[in-house]
Amino acid sequence: METSELLQRVRKIEIKTRGLSSNIFAGEYHSAFKGRGMTFSEVREYQYGDDIRNIDWNVTARHNHPYVKVFEEERELTVMLMIDVSASRNFGTVSKLKKNQITEIAAVIAFSAIQNNDKIGVIFFSDKIEKFIPPKKGRTHILHIIRELIDFVPDDKQTNIEQALEYVTSSIKKRCTCFVISDFIDEHDFSHALSIANRKHDVVALRIYDPRENVLPPVGMMYLRDAETGERMWVDTSDRKLRDAYEKYAFVREKELESTFKRSGVDVAHIRSDEDYVRALIALFKKRA
Repeated sequence: METSELLQRVRKIEIKTRGLSSNIFAGEYHSAFKGRGMTFSEVREYQYGDDIRNIDWNVTARHNHPYVKVFEEERELTVMLMIDVSASRNFGTVSKLKKNQITEIAAVIAFSAIQNNDKIGVIFFSDKIEKFIPPKKGRTHILHIIRELIDFVPDDKQTNIEQALEYVTSSIKKRCTCFVISDFIDEHDFSHALSIANRKHDVVALRIYDPRENVLPPVGMMYLRDAETGERMWVDTSDRKLRDAYEKYAFVREKELESTFKRSGVDVAHIRSDEDYVRALIALFKKRA
């Protein structure tokens, strides 16, 4: 992409997403994620009604009187965006590719984080870790992230969410809020890695999908190619049994995903590639508040 065109696209996304994060998401973001990170402040004598789980037994033993630990809200969070850059993101049948929706949503979250004095970092992944941008603050850092979201070209085409989750679990030492933004089309079982990641961090899943991934239209013979594996085939979409089997497979896959997120304790929003993502994000944030 030419530099001038890239800068124009960066500027366009900045204007749109910064405005959304300022005018719509600011309060919801703060109430949904602030206060989930707590840091030790001091100890004081136990008072009636205090949570006994906060008793500091070492201090209590020294003074022969119960003392409790006092915690305060961390004023600064670290937010990590885990961005799926596999080839399936280049799919879109209505008004927008999945990767364009991913870019805007990631930019909105990034600006919301910065406006709440949080650090923001990014992990681009396919079936490997493609790129890691360490968490920082500032408009310059945000614009760098947006440029990468628009123009990043991965080395590989396939998906391994499990590996990406294992990476964020091991490499990010401090507890963070981690948004996994993906279509979650992955042949690997990532349920165990998701549970472990969510125990260490606060993981939120944003699933971006296209309506044609769930329903196949009856338009006759179609020549299809799997963007990640390269497999090609002719499909007769006028065959009702084939369309029913396709929808059944998509339904089962969605149920399995929902079960995975539920078992892992991970909040999720399902967002269509052509959908106004504002309502979906606000609903998610309010649910967590």
